[in-house]
Amino acid sequence: MKAAYIHIPFCEHICFYCDFNKVFLKGQPVDEYIEALLREMKIQLEITPVKELETIFVGGGTPTVLDENQLDRLCNGIRSILPFQNGEFTFEANPGDLSDEKLSILHEYGVNRLSFGVQSFNNELLKKIGRTHTSDDVFETLNKARNAGFENISIDLMYALPGQTENDFRSTLKTALDLDLPHYSSYSLIVEPKTIFYNLMRKGKLHLPSEDVEARMYDILMTEMEKHGLHQYEISNFAKPGYESKHNLVYWDNEEYFGFGAGAHSYVEQVRKSNFGPVKKYIHHLDKEELPIFEQHKLTKQEMMEEEMFLGLRKNNGVSLSLFKEKYEENVLNVFGDAISEMVERKLLEIVDNRIKLTKEGRFLGNEVFQSFLLL
Repeated sequence: MKAAYIHIPFCEHICFYCDFNKVFLKGQPVDEYIEALLREMKIQLEITPVKELETIFVGGGTPTVLDENQLDRLCNGIRSILPFQNGEFTFEANPGDLSDEKLSILHEYGVNRLSFGVQSFNNELLKKIGRTHTSDDVFETLNKARNAGFENISIDLMYALPGQTENDFRSTLKTALDLDLPHYSSYSLIVEPKTIFYNLMRKGKLHLPSEDVEARMYDILMTEMEKHGLHQYEISNFAKPGYESKHNLVYWDNEEYFGFGAGAHSYVEQVRKSNFGPVKKYIHHLDKEELPIFEQHKLTKQEMMEEEMFLGLRKNNGVSLSLFKEKYEENVLNVFGDAISEMVERKLLEIVDNRIKLTKEGRFLGNEVFQSFLLL
């Protein structure tokens, strides 16, 4: 066990595209939630003791909407309960949310990586997608973070947004790259059920770029990142050498991790679990000193092998044939021979240096490739 994910489900505003487990902050039992969260950590660690975690990732929601006292309580509890020394400790944040005092608290407790949801530097487009910050908020917050001693900073960008043009995306990319950060993530918009955008789409009121325009934006993204010395190590992630997200690599390497918090998912001892999402129901279970498990499923060997492929192929260095054999005592070419042959023939996959990996063409059709490894 290398990693722990911690979920803070509170937001001051709900973005139009977001389908993560979240609630409006106002009127929520935030202090009680933090205590329940720390209780869950203690109970889980008693059941599944681990010597040391290498990464902690606090996401949401918006973790930085917590006030200074709540943030201090959370960080203090994490440090007291989880076996974590000097690994990668990430907090997600929104531009404009981080006061100097909050940054000081995070730094004091050893948080050493910040991930900001920037999405775009076009202020009109930010309004269209339900974001409340402006591009000036981004510059101001990044300056504060750097002055507080944070060097390992990542920002998220989105493309294929409603009304977005290729030139607009180029402009956002230029502004982002001029910041000279060590890590960038960039995703195309996916319209998920139970979001404001989904409701607009059903009414015919959501006007998105075509698939061809989306593909050209992705090509622009890969080209510009490479020009600026940022290595694409996963379909949507780019980093300077040594700044890859160690926490996210745990997911893509199909390794196990704890998930704490309302709606959080975990993968422990070959069992995938999800917690209850409603905050009060989550707290209720922990008030009774029991884990708030909503559902769980023990993976079969077949399911584990499938996940090894469709998670591992997200990485640019792909899946190691020898590591697959070591983990599952099976030859990947025997298990998935037909799918691999078809994808190699279509030039979407290649086998190089004992690894199966996506070609550049394959990155554009990643989901189609991944689905081919689901054995029916």
